[in-house]
Amino acid sequence: MAIASSTPAKSKRMTVASALKRIETEGIRWIDLQFVDVLGALQHITIPSTSLGAEEFKRGVGKLDGSSIKGFKEIHESDMVMNPDPSTFAVLPWYDGAHKTARFFVDVYEGGSHERFSRDSRYMAQRAVQFAAEQGYDTTYWGPEIEFFVFDGIRMLPTADAVRNPWSGAGYEILSREAPWQATDGKNFPIRFKEGYYPAPPVDSLQDFRNEACRVLIDSFGLTLDAHHHEVATAGQCEIDMRYDELVPMADNVVTYRYVMKMVAHKMGMMATFMPKPIFGDNASGMHVHQSLWTKGKNMMFDPKDEYAEISQTCRYYIGGLMDHARSLCAFTNPTTNSYRRLVPGYEAPVFIAWSKRNRSANIRIPMYYQGIEAAKRIEYRTPDPACNPYLSFAAMLCAGLDGVKRKIDPGNPVDEDLYHLSASKRKEYGVRELPGSLKESIEHLQTDYMFLKSVFPQDLLEKYEELKLDEHLQTSLPGCAASAPVEVVSVPAQAEVAFFRADHHAVTYPTPPRKNPSRAIPRSAVMYGASGFRMFVWT
Repeated sequence: MAIASSTPAKSKRMTVASALKRIETEGIRWIDLQFVDVLGALQHITIPSTSLGAEEFKRGVGKLDGSSIKGFKEIHESDMVMNPDPSTFAVLPWYDGAHKTARFFVDVYEGGSHERFSRDSRYMAQRAVQFAAEQGYDTTYWGPEIEFFVFDGIRMLPTADAVRNPWSGAGYEILSREAPWQATDGKNFPIRFKEGYYPAPPVDSLQDFRNEACRVLIDSFGLTLDAHHHEVATAGQCEIDMRYDELVPMADNVVTYRYVMKMVAHKMGMMATFMPKPIFGDNASGMHVHQSLWTKGKNMMFDPKDEYAEISQTCRYYIGGLMDHARSLCAFTNPTTNSYRRLVPGYEAPVFIAWSKRNRSANIRIPMYYQGIEAAKRIEYRTPDPACNPYLSFAAMLCAGLDGVKRKIDPGNPVDEDLYHLSASKRKEYGVRELPGSLKESIEHLQTDYMFLKSVFPQDLLEKYEELKLDEHLQTSLPGCAASAPVEVVSVPAQAEVAFFRADHHAVTYPTPPRKNPSRAIPRSAVMYGASGFRMFVWT
């Protein structure tokens, strides 16, 4: 079906009986129970298929020590159970023969009382769906565009041990057959910085990888896909587009997507990463999230009479809510210290809080590929990156948008200009604010702007999340610490000057330090010399 007239993905609705029947008839020996921690990292435990019956779908599988999962429980209250969701059944393609394995996502419950665990991320997404229904929106659709990098490998410099003990300098080198800095005996087709969008093979060296990843997503996990392609950055930046779906199934799909990309890359001798900004000087990986509100089959964001972008007043208020809470939303949508290396001018990433049609310099865009098509009308929130916890991020965005609808927040006039080129006085005139410049700043905004989340997010989850993220900021801020990454890579000629961005986004330029005088190395950085130049690893 053409994308212009596409319908939402049809999520599988397998029952307990049909799931158990497939386990029996297909000879499944192992069951992988999967969930994410508070930060969105995938966790799992594998049990024999003989240990899973109809009763386990009701009372759960009591094999979870919550004190060992980040953000879950203290050691004195750690017994928890996992209830498999039969609609998430999938046969994993990597385990054949005697070890055929199926996967379920689980809902996490308290041990003993069997109450839903208040910090289960999937529970927050389910609560957000219920909250939207209470506001009159029985369906919300979500379509994330997930970008990521596929590298041939990573080399720790000068040794792997130096990363743990970095007192004389430490860093890493990205290995990629596409990278202009990679030595391949003149047999590769290097992609220069910012020139990776849509090149045909053999310049695009990852066609086979993406084909295989898409095959797995479709055949093994039942996902509906729209397209795949190389993205703008060099060194293997990719994107695979999933068909939009309802909130919880799409959040499940994001977790599945990241799992599949990493597994397929690993099987092919490569590695996939969803780190937002692994390469200095080139585009980073984002996760633009398309979203719309529906009531009884009607798109509540669509108004064919609107001359500007065919959007309704409800849509405008929803945009107003996202803009009003954009800074505190960053705590969820841009959750790592490295996330804020992406949110800088010049790399197609949003820096300013504004809305517009078509305009990719605004953090909220109204796509205008088609006219007069109700199903195609939605907003695109461009701030998030692929390191986020999709359950919490989708839930938080929905809460923000619905708060705008409830309070009738006016988003102001659209800004149909390149925001990167506007002067500070012009931005002030238009009422354009900036997104946070660091993880700490975004958490501080969340600590003062959180009431819009209270209908869905319990206080203990917000407090634990803030605690974990502030600790992450502290650990990566310790001077001289190897954890002062996220580290960014600069590849320059031997006689060139070196420019990098400090944490406050101001550019600083230093001349190349001579090889015989390493004492002139750039302050608070490690410089690794090589035969054809050097690589600099900056700690901020």
